[in-house]
Amino acid sequence: MTSIDFGTLLTTIFVVVDDWYQKQVKNTTLLKPGVKASMSDSEIMTLLLVMDYLPFPGETQFLGFNRGNYKEWFPNLLDQSQFNRRLRKLDGMLEKLRRSWVEQLVGESEKYFLLDTKPLPMLGLKRDKRYSDFAGNATPGWCAAREMRYFGYKLVMLSTWNGIPIAYDIVPANTDERIAAESVLEMVSCSDIYADKGFISADWQAAIAHRTGNRIWTLKRDNQHLQHSHSLKRFISRVRQRVEGVFHEIQNTGRNPERLLNKTIDGFCVHIAAKIASHTLRLLLRRRFGIDVLTFQSQPI
Repeated sequence: MTSIDFGTLLTTIFVVVDDWYQKQVKNTTLLKPGVKASMSDSEIMTLLLVMDYLPFPGETQFLGFNRGNYKEWFPNLLDQSQFNRRLRKLDGMLEKLRRSWVEQLVGESEKYFLLDTKPLPMLGLKRDKRYSDFAGNATPGWCAAREMRYFGYKLVMLSTWNGIPIAYDIVPANTDERIAAESVLEMVSCSDIYADKGFISADWQAAIAHRTGNRIWTLKRDNQHLQHSHSLKRFISRVRQRVEGVFHEIQNTGRNPERLLNKTIDGFCVHIAAKIASHTLRLLLRRRFGIDVLTFQSQPI
């Protein structure tokens, strides 16, 4: 793997982002009439992605670091308020960028995927939520794997066996996992999907197979009449470890998605989009440029 300094990494990421952005400008109507912004969308997205690779708790410290050390890279660097307003408008564009990377990383012949959900706590259960932007949107929920009650959302994600996120969605915490997964399962067809017991319903699996051709594989409950063979049980159990590994890397490398501390729904959504995109970008840099981005390790909850 190539060893480079942070400035070179910053430049490499900007070139990757801006090359894609300029192609989009030529093929769409991304540009709007009016006064040209002091910072380009490519610069904003580059900083948003790189933020996950540095151990700063929030935008204030991160922007201060770049202002003090990389002013020549971003001579018109915005303050925190302006930066947040700009990045909240880039949620959809950031996801389009991420999907372009997925197309480079995942072949059309890929037919084996992992499916799982993860809790995203936002506020304490007992905290007054009447004046929160999340009131009426986020909900109380239960995470069986961690035996944890929380208030917030649920992240459902479909990924490849080697940890490339294919599709994801954010739903209120009380959403049934099977309902939450239906939108991401529409992104693939005629594939084998390995998941946990939250997706065990035979009727639901049959409905998914009829609609998308996808086969959902889960371990059986002990009291079910029809059981998998011993070898299939062992195989699914090994695959489950891969599922847990994907979420472990996303949560415990870089900024922890459970500790983003956003105060608005829009801000929360764009930071989750940036988190998934930065994870995908790390995989792209490793494969395309031989650059292994080593991010800081956050403390697991």
